[in-house]
Order: sequence, then C-alpha cells, then structure tokens
Amino acid sequence: MHTPGHTDGHFAFLADDRVFTGDALLIEGCGRTDFQNGDADALFRSVKEKLFSLPDDCLVYPAHDYHDRRVSTIAQEKKRNPRLGNNRTLEDFREIMANLNLPYPTFMDYVVPGNRLCGVCPDDLPEKFQNYCLQMAGSPQG
Repeated sequence: MHTPGHTDGHFAFLADDRVFTGDALLIEGCGRTDFQNGDADALFRSVKEKLFSLPDDCLVYPAHDYHDRRVSTIAQEKKRNPRLGNNRTLEDFREIMANLNLPYPTFMDYVVPGNRLCGVCPDDLPEKFQNYCLQMAGSPQG
C-alpha cells in the first residue's frame, strides 16, 4: 500500500496478519519528514487512514528500530506511539515533526538520487564518498 510521507514513494507491504511498514511507522515512532520529499501531512494520513485502519492484532514490522525491538502491533502503536497514537491530531503531529531538531545526514544529498537510480552512485558524488559508494556497489546487498 502506498504510504507517502517519510518519502513520496514510500510503500508498506501487507502479508496476511502482518504489515512491513518501512520507515512510515516505527515502533513508538515514525520516519522523519524533513528530506527525501517528505511531507508530515501525508505521513499522518498514511498512518492514520491506512495503517491504523488495519486490524488491531496486525503485527507491525518496521524497517529498523533504535532500541533492538523487532515487532509491534497496530493496537500498541495506536495506544503508545508518542507521535501518532493516543488520538494525536494533525496539528499535534505537525508540531512534533517540526521540532525534532535532528541533524541533517551528511550523505543524504547523494543517497536519495542514488536510491532513485536503483542503487547507482550519482555522477556528482564528492571524492570523500566515492569509496563508500564503490563498496556498496560491490556488496551482495547493495
């Protein structure tokens, strides 16, 4: 299902009783919306109207977690997610996201174009990032 907001081309994948949410919905959080064509309003709608409309016992598998957790449920996120749960309004969410004050990732201006090129390193990549990009290009995962 298309779940824009963290990025404009973000998708979540529903498989039986579980949903793989990428960065749209994390365990007690969500992806940031201040780069990669992010949009706080779109993310709010994606989570509230699409993901939170799934059954409460649907298992939530996010792309990653900063606290080594692996799975949640829609019910848990509706109740405990500080950004999107507990009947947060769009205005609440806008304010939360606008005040995260997260540092801008150094490599981001090159990662996004590379992602849009299906992992191909952009032509304008600065020398300091070229070794990393070459390493990723040769990786079985990259």
